[in-house]
Amino acid sequence: MRVVVRVKPGSSKGPLVESDDEGIVVFVREKAIDGAANEGVIKLMADHFDVPKSRVRVVRGHTARIKQVEIDD
Repeated sequence: MRVVVRVKPGSSKGPLVESDDEGIVVFVREKAIDGAANEGVIKLMADHFDVPKSRVRVVRGHTARIKQVEIDD
C-alpha cells in the first residue's frame, strides 16, 4: 500500500502520527539532515502500521516534506 504523508521534521510534538483533511501528518523529532528525518518517518510508520521497518520505504519525496511511503503488508 502507498500513502502520502506530510512530514514535520524537528518537531517537539513528535514522534506522532495524525490524520487530517489532507491525509497523514507525521511529526518526527529528527532534523532533516543527512536523511535522519526519513529514517524517523520509516520507524514511526512501521510502528503505526505494526510492520517491521524493513517493509517500509520512502519511494518519492526523499528531500521534500510531502513523501510517498510504501508499506508492504
